Amino acid sequence: MKIKTKTQIALALTAIVASFTLLSCSQKRTLNLYTWTYYTPEKVVKDFEKEFDCKVVVTEYDSNETMFTKLVNGGAKSFDMVVPGQDYISIMIEKGMLQPIVQEKFTNRKLISQKLIDKKSVDREMVYSVPYYFGASGICVNKKKVPGGNYERTWNIFADPQFKDHASMMDDYREVIGDALAYLGYSVSTTNEEELAAAEKLIKNDWLPNIVKFDAESFGKDFERGNLWLCQGYAECVFGEVPEEDWEDTIDFFIPEAGGPSYLECMCILKDSKNADLATEFMNFMHRPENYAQFLDAFRFPCYVNTEAAAYMTKKPMYPAEILDNCEAKVDLGADLEKYFKIWEDIRSK
Repeated sequence: MKIKTKTQIALALTAIVASFTLLSCSQKRTLNLYTWTYYTPEKVVKDFEKEFDCKVVVTEYDSNETMFTKLVNGGAKSFDMVVPGQDYISIMIEKGMLQPIVQEKFTNRKLISQKLIDKKSVDREMVYSVPYYFGASGICVNKKKVPGGNYERTWNIFADPQFKDHASMMDDYREVIGDALAYLGYSVSTTNEEELAAAEKLIKNDWLPNIVKFDAESFGKDFERGNLWLCQGYAECVFGEVPEEDWEDTIDFFIPEAGGPSYLECMCILKDSKNADLATEFMNFMHRPENYAQFLDAFRFPCYVNTEAAAYMTKKPMYPAEILDNCEAKVDLGADLEKYFKIWEDIRSK
């Protein structure tokens, strides 16, 4: 029998240790997160991976429709977590696509603003969904083009002839019709035909003559170039195009006192998640105030969801959180959505 030398034994032990290390790495728990583009700060992800000795794989989507279509067409088994809008959460709960959150592990539940919870029309008890972000579109006026602030600070600003051919609204029927409904004092999700007819009349007769286009993508660039003096849309799309040193002198962003349609996106665990425990840990980790503040800073969003994150923010938000107070989260309308679509078709055909 051949006797192994100390060197041979050492080399053998090194190889065994290396093989176990490789095996350990390959067997790390993996959290598959399906979320909006650029919606999760990379540093937060890296810190989570380090603390929980895991791997996070982020797959991105650009709309609720894209997300939902992928999930119902076989993609659901590929992911652990998803971040849908509130109107889609109700659909996903009804279809049995989500699993309940283990509340004992979601210890940062206490940090979710009660003001925000009161706005949840779906799953207010957070059985299936943990709020991630609450936001809304608003109005941007180019102060350099309209000095002196001589304009109405309501949704009816779109009836102001001084903005003719320099105004745009989003190519989104729930948003535009919702704005008209809010101005008239109605719910942004009403299905009352008389209220919807009044909103349609307002848009067609008073707003449309001044609107140069409906656009949900390039309005920020057109605003920065001076082509648009007035636009309805998400603040980040305009602030993101205008150099920060010019924000104060150029942009007047506001949401009318009447409120308007808003969105609430929540973290949810898919029914077939293989790492539901890890997904719950991620929800809790994300809502540690210092981590959630990184998300807000990345987008210059105001702090509305997490009650303590504002203390950790290092950047001034684009607008104060309180202007969201009167906004109403859109809900799934089911078959009644067709009423909105028909109105929109009629408006867009003019």
